[in-house]
Amino acid sequence: MHTALCDAFGIEYPIFAFTPSEHVAAAVSRAGGLGVLGCVRFNDAEELDRTLTWMDDNTDGKPYGVDVVMPMKIPTEGTSTDLSTYIPEDHKKWVDETLLKLGVPPLPEGEGREGVLGWLHSMARSHVDVALQHRPVLIANALGTPPNDVIEQCHDAGLKVAALAGAPKHAVSHVQNGVDIIVAQGYEAGGHTGEIASMVLTPDIVDAVGPDVPVLGAGGIGSGRQIAASLALGAQGVWTGSIWLGTEEYRNLAGDVGRSGAWETAFTRATSSDTVRTRIYTGKPARLLKTKWTEAWAEEDAPAPLPMPLQNLLVAEAHNRINASGDPDVISMPVGQIVGRMNEVRPVAEVMADLVAEFEATTKRLDGIAGL
Repeated sequence: MHTALCDAFGIEYPIFAFTPSEHVAAAVSRAGGLGVLGCVRFNDAEELDRTLTWMDDNTDGKPYGVDVVMPMKIPTEGTSTDLSTYIPEDHKKWVDETLLKLGVPPLPEGEGREGVLGWLHSMARSHVDVALQHRPVLIANALGTPPNDVIEQCHDAGLKVAALAGAPKHAVSHVQNGVDIIVAQGYEAGGHTGEIASMVLTPDIVDAVGPDVPVLGAGGIGSGRQIAASLALGAQGVWTGSIWLGTEEYRNLAGDVGRSGAWETAFTRATSSDTVRTRIYTGKPARLLKTKWTEAWAEEDAPAPLPMPLQNLLVAEAHNRINASGDPDVISMPVGQIVGRMNEVRPVAEVMADLVAEFEATTKRLDGIAGL
């Protein structure tokens, strides 16, 4: 499993792993892939700085990347307090009443009431500034093309820039604005996603951007067979995410046993049909695990989700309360349709080894079919 991206980044396998956990990201890099740390959870630049210092020290000198959430157009934004004034009182009341109906207890006074500021443009810029003080080889943007000055800043520092695309026209626009690598994220993916399935999207984007722009297939990839399929569609590598939620290293991020146990119960019992694409998480379409929380938002009396970043500010405390409750029936969890294959919790190194072994077995079988 070797493509030009392996040489470009100095990695053994073209497996890129997006994760909010530095422990998972570091383990993937040590195992020969490229761990990409999601930065949106960091409200504090100093905390991100400490985390990336840990990454520098725990990846055995191997490369890693970071992922930020930054719109190309700079929005007008104030502090999280200023923005909260734009959230309708009826929305707040509905959330409080719904949590009560679902039996979600309140948090202790003063805990977990701040929204995730990483969704703000200004915080995302600080994430880039901090990252450039460390040694990532890639900056990926989850909201498409970053601002031109950010792309130039990354290129001047010797970093490649990747951007997610859910349609060929978006991929072409990314390339025209200086993006180096396109992540073709299909409908099956967890988190933010478009409306086209990866079987159709990947070759469409590969053809649209041409042979000189590397494309990573994303969405519904959690096995060696699916990696082989993505490469057969023209991708030079894969962008994976959900499968890393089912690793032992992820427990470090999940925190206490109650919360991590709820997450693990939720995804290990789920099937590939137990997800829903909705705007209730951030204000933009994202795929989540189907639970009583997502079902409540689908009821007739539920309010319409607010635009980003207001929706996140609206539900931030609710998500903290839900996660702290340790109830797998209510958990708010971004995850892709690949969740149906996440039936046990394993170490990252074991998952990586299985991906590679199954890829090799698959390509060998295909060679036999082709008569080579």
